[in-house]
Formats: sequence, structure tokens, C-alpha cells
Amino acid sequence: MPFFYVTNARRGKQLILLLIITFFTALFFYVEFLAVSPSFSINGKPKIIYKGEKGVALTFNIGWGDEKAEGILKALKQEKIHAATFFLAGSWVERHPHIVKMIKEQGYEIGLLGYSYIDYTELEEPGIQNDISKGLEAFRKAGIEKPLLLRTPTGDVDRRVLKIAEKSNLTMVHWSVNSMDWKNPGTNIIAQNVAQAKKGDIILLHASDAAIQTAKAIPLIKEELTNKNLKLLSVSEMISNSKSTSHEISGIPHIVNSSPFMIRETLQLN
Repeated sequence: MPFFYVTNARRGKQLILLLIITFFTALFFYVEFLAVSPSFSINGKPKIIYKGEKGVALTFNIGWGDEKAEGILKALKQEKIHAATFFLAGSWVERHPHIVKMIKEQGYEIGLLGYSYIDYTELEEPGIQNDISKGLEAFRKAGIEKPLLLRTPTGDVDRRVLKIAEKSNLTMVHWSVNSMDWKNPGTNIIAQNVAQAKKGDIILLHASDAAIQTAKAIPLIKEELTNKNLKLLSVSEMISNSKSTSHEISGIPHIVNSSPFMIRETLQLN
């Protein structure tokens, strides 16, 4: 009889171990699936884009700062980079009309980075809508054509933010490659981070004053992408006239700003 109990205990432990392995295997493949799907969706409609199907897109966030944006624009011009997308905060636009003019004159696409530097996932829905509306109003007063693209100020996204963006006729854009330029790890490291990009990737860079090394990294970035035969496009060019594979899921991940694939929590849809 003792042998019977020992055998059952062993089988029980084996079953528990098997269940644990199965769970983590399923979780691994789920995260891998998110990593290759270029958009998240609600009811089959793409809501947040972080990959396209052609070229690569350099995107620059500017939420604050007075010093670095002009140097980055000059570096882009010197390197003859004609396609990029700048996500601008409405409050920054109000204070820097001359730099906004430079961005427009150089032909770069402009998207909205909200109005204030604030985490939308910590706001109630009226607060989210109010910040987006203030940003759009700042754009209108600055003579910027109504943007089609939205990126949240901190990069944090949840279901409510996606729904409000849709109501505002804005396409939410995240990223698939993070240059980590805001950490100022050195121009070579920034370029190496960007060099991970493959066809369809959206690259996160910054033109705020925290990005001390970004301007000097731009020639290296261009060299790395040119060596990989990757064409530079704006986000709109990247996603236009291309098939976007949507993943319809019952919950939308709360995406945190360090990576589009890190899941803080899953929010159930109504």
C-alpha cells in the first residue's frame, strides 16, 4: 500500500509539472504571435499599428525641450533623409512655431503626441479626450493640417485610449524598434539598436532635449539602414495600400512604453 501512495504522488507531481510547462509554452507562443502581428484590433478593426509591410519608418517624439530639435532637423537634411514622422505635443507646438515651420518645410509628416506629457492610462476618459482635443486645437492654431496619426505622450495605451482615438479619427501608432536614444548610451549603440530593424519596422527616436546624442547618431543610422537596403518612409507611406494583418482578441494588452510586447495587464472589452 505505501508503494501505491508513492506512485500516485509521483504521478501527481508529474501532472503538475506538465501543466506548468504547457502553460508557459502557450504563453510563449502567444507573446511571439503579438510580436509578429503588425496591429492589435477590436472586433477585427486595426486600432494600434507598430509595424508595416514595406520600408522602415523613423519616428521622432518631441514633447518638451528647446535645444535639440533643430540640430536633428539639420542632421536629417544633411544626410538627405526626406522621409520621417514627427510626433509633436500640442504644448510644445505652441512654444516653438519656428521649429514646426522647419519640420513642415523639410516635408516631414507630423502626428499628434497629445498636449501634455501625461500617462493616458492614469486618466479618466474625459481627461484623455480633453488632452487630445487640446493637442488638435494647438495644431489648428499653428496651421498644421489635422493629423491622421496619434502616439500617446508616454507610450502607454489601454482599451479606452484606443476607443477615444478611433472616435477622433486618429490611427494609433506605436513602435517595434526602440533606439533607446533618450538614455544617451553613445552614438554607436543608438545606431546598433536601430540596425535591428527589418522591413516594416517603426523606429522610435526622440528630438527632445533628453536626446543629447541623437543628431550625431543620424549619419550612422542612415548607414546601417542603407547597408540593409531598407527604404525610409513616413508612417503613412508605410501603411498605405498595404494589407495589415489584424489579430482579433478578447482583451487588449496594456502596452507600456519600454516595448510594444510587454503586457502589464489585459483589459476585457465591453
